[in-house]
Amino acid sequence: MKIERKPSTALLPTPVVLLSVAGHGKEKDNIITLAWVGTVCSAPPMLSVAIRPSRHSHRLVDAAREFVVNIPRAGQLGKVDLAGVWSGAEHDKFAELGFTARPAKHVAAPLIDECPINIECVVRHQLDLGAHDLYLAEIVAVQYDEDVLDARGHVKTSALEPIAYVEGEYWSLGERIGSYGRAAKALKTEKK
Repeated sequence: MKIERKPSTALLPTPVVLLSVAGHGKEKDNIITLAWVGTVCSAPPMLSVAIRPSRHSHRLVDAAREFVVNIPRAGQLGKVDLAGVWSGAEHDKFAELGFTARPAKHVAAPLIDECPINIECVVRHQLDLGAHDLYLAEIVAVQYDEDVLDARGHVKTSALEPIAYVEGEYWSLGERIGSYGRAAKALKTEKK
């Protein structure tokens, strides 16, 4: 039996990221925790992030038109949660959370050195959706820590330890259960 609920953000899970953005004027560089994030295009590579207009980082992203999406590890969850609860208008999150700001290669926003993947982005489109504004951003560079790449340069998910968000709770990923196209290959082999 299915149970219908009112329309909601039921796409589960969503990735948890730390978005870093350059300060504007006298404001410091900032970090915001986001879970409304996703891949939207492969050529050119683009992603989306949704930020409430009331958030301090929204104003900074509007001014900078670029940011870095940093992928944190599950072991950083305490800092990740605080970065989402604290306002950058009241806290210097880099200093207070002990994150190291490292210069990016192609954008003014800093990378978070402690995050194993840093995705440098330039905003190409912005949409007012209601409670959130959606930023569609082109990925202009990606930085990886060596320890999350295998000998062929592929991401080792087990070393990455990403965080997922589900209805107010954080989760870590479990074991690999398959790969893209595997079922189709198995079916094709079975028919022979």
